[in-house]
Amino acid sequence: MNKSAPTFAKQDSLKFFRTLNSRVNNYFKENNIQKTGNWKLYLKTIILFTVFLAPYFLILTMDMPFWVHLLLTIVMGIGMAGVGMNVMHDGNHGSYSNKNWVNKFMGGTIYVLAGNVYNWQVQHNVLHHTYTNIPGHDEDLDAGRVIRFTKEAKWYNFHRFQQYYSVFLYGLLTFNWAITTDFRQMRSYLKRKLSYGEAKSPKILWTTLIITKVIYVSIWIVLPIVIGITWWKVLIGFFVMHYTAGLILSVVFQLAHVVEETTNPSPNELGEMDNTWAIHQLFTTTNFAPKNKIVNWYTGGLNHQIEHHIFPNISHVHYGKIAKIVKETAQECNLPYYEYKTMRSAVIAHFKHLKELGMKPELV
Repeated sequence: MNKSAPTFAKQDSLKFFRTLNSRVNNYFKENNIQKTGNWKLYLKTIILFTVFLAPYFLILTMDMPFWVHLLLTIVMGIGMAGVGMNVMHDGNHGSYSNKNWVNKFMGGTIYVLAGNVYNWQVQHNVLHHTYTNIPGHDEDLDAGRVIRFTKEAKWYNFHRFQQYYSVFLYGLLTFNWAITTDFRQMRSYLKRKLSYGEAKSPKILWTTLIITKVIYVSIWIVLPIVIGITWWKVLIGFFVMHYTAGLILSVVFQLAHVVEETTNPSPNELGEMDNTWAIHQLFTTTNFAPKNKIVNWYTGGLNHQIEHHIFPNISHVHYGKIAKIVKETAQECNLPYYEYKTMRSAVIAHFKHLKELGMKPELV
């Protein structure tokens, strides 16, 4: 079950981060490389967008059996998740390129994925990265009543089965972006006056949201129907594409933070956390399949969540190299460095943890 993290002296915490930061900076300086993306990321961008969009154009231009249509929408979902994890993610963290306009352009690819830049940056960059795994602050832990991700969440009788039904709900992530989540989040974030970077006018944000949603629906639903594809085939294909992408993204996200090892610390009565930010990331985050080249390539380094959370402004193409530095520095300072050697072991650990959280609290 969830547990509290040990408290480290502020002096020791600052020493850890200063030492780590110095070593990572030296790595880039000694190897004369930039912290942003390189040709590997640019090539990956082309490949993933091809996987995402090529099937769409085939569907629009060719007659095919419906089963082929569905297979192509599954491929689109795989490409869609890949673009989100590799291109959009680095872009909105400002790590895709050293040119700001390139980062904005790549971050803006979220509009093609049914999301919204403002909402994503607030939820992910502000709430998740600042308040990682803190109940009531990190919205990645909030699944409403339906899934219980922490022991602080209210328990309901149906949570006893959440390790079984959760995987089916995970697939709805991006589909919900497209129809409801963005509107709900924007209303909430503007009311709370949250922003990432320079605050924009609510009128501009709402106008952008509405226009991009209209364009999105026009491209993915209206255009195929106008061209002549039967409406129900379009809607089913649209859902299958989103369900595939949502399932992949949700599972990858959950493996890094909702497992037994990670903690869910809460602030004290003064609103202060026991540990500094960098130490907090080590206790609330875990890596998985760090040596798996396919997982590394496709997940955009999200399997190296520890490195990503401590250095969110470094492109994921460098995480494999700096992971050794982070791990050694953490061990020198007697700090944890959680990781699962394989994707399979991480998946098992996640659903095992969901089962534990689904048990009636009095029985745990």
